[in-house]
Amino acid sequence: MLIKSIFTNSSGILTSRILGFIRDLLMASILGANIFSDIFFIAFKVPNLFRRIFAEGAFTQAFIPAYAKTRQKIRFSSIVFLQFLAFIIVLSLIVTLFSHVITKAIAIGFSQDTVDLAAPLVAINFYYLPLIFIVTFMAALLQYKNHFATTAYSTALLNLTLIAALLLSQNMDKYTITYYLSYGVLAGGVLQVLVHIMAMKRKNLLKVFTFKKLRNNTTNKFYKNFLSATMGSSTTHISAFLDTWLASFLVAGNISYLYYGNRIFQLPLALFAIATSIALFPMVAKAIKNRDENRALELMKKSFMILLGLLSVATLVGIVFDELIIRLLFERGAFTSTDTQNTALILTMYLIGLIPFGLAKIFSLWLYATDKQFLAAKISMKALAWNIVFSLAFIIPFEAAGLAFASTLSGFILFYLTIKAFGFRRFYTLLKS
Repeated sequence: MLIKSIFTNSSGILTSRILGFIRDLLMASILGANIFSDIFFIAFKVPNLFRRIFAEGAFTQAFIPAYAKTRQKIRFSSIVFLQFLAFIIVLSLIVTLFSHVITKAIAIGFSQDTVDLAAPLVAINFYYLPLIFIVTFMAALLQYKNHFATTAYSTALLNLTLIAALLLSQNMDKYTITYYLSYGVLAGGVLQVLVHIMAMKRKNLLKVFTFKKLRNNTTNKFYKNFLSATMGSSTTHISAFLDTWLASFLVAGNISYLYYGNRIFQLPLALFAIATSIALFPMVAKAIKNRDENRALELMKKSFMILLGLLSVATLVGIVFDELIIRLLFERGAFTSTDTQNTALILTMYLIGLIPFGLAKIFSLWLYATDKQFLAAKISMKALAWNIVFSLAFIIPFEAAGLAFASTLSGFILFYLTIKAFGFRRFYTLLKS
């Protein structure tokens, strides 16, 4: 079951990432690496940051263990859905009203003219967040039922709508293209919602949308764990966001270099580490709920051995062929050979941290499954603090490459602290076996 689930997630992620690289190829060719690509990436990064912190990471890590343990599954899930959706819609409206202020805060190095260009895009893109929360909520329920295919493959829909937006607008001015891309983001979110509703109907799960009243004490522990999980999940994405924020002080194009380099780094991370963690987490959570620690450790051991081998190969191949990979994928149109060299260096800096980041992800699941969200949050915050220190130290001498390497160093710290919390003796037993 574990291997099958990992393969399902990996194949779906691979399909999405192939389409994502086609999207990035078109975007690099049509937009290049300049102020227009920078403002779109800034606008899209805002909802993506909140999506990964609240919707994907923290929500799933807190929701699945709580859902597994509660006896009132329909009532619990329906009230959580309604409360979260209401909060996110209000947040989206606030972003719309204060889009200039928010844009200036997230890209403080931008001039006022650039902020004026980016602010409308920030407002449009943020409405992707409520759509993708609906998707994530339904995905969590489907994962609990060991159904991963719909979520794994539905992410390709966003890339398809963005590709369509680029093709439709390729002969227009670059600022108009960014508007087409922004509305393409919303179209992708709507399609993802629709396919998940269809899957929920097939699994007879739509009854969770009954919105029955629930006693407050039933959800108290969930929200406590959610807040801790939010702190823990946010650090990796805050780190990436910090890179973008600091890069806004550098010359135009550095934000795009970080984006393209991180996109390639995220492929093996998603294809192997994230796919494994998505499949592993519901199984470990159920085993812990049933007080079967041996079963949970056996799942962890199998996942660790598979993931270590895959990430090692990916790291070696990526570092050896970094410039060739960037050249084949992006060097055409407005993306020059200089852009290739700059992006390849950043890719190498990211890839050095692939193994610790990937392994830390699966071992942190043990903490979440055992209701140690606050401990996981403390570990992540410590790693983030070191990342900030390294970023400030490296940005002046090494510019964008220094920011990428700072992230990698924090990944090693994150891995060490996560293994310490998991237990060195327990970890040694896994290695020995």
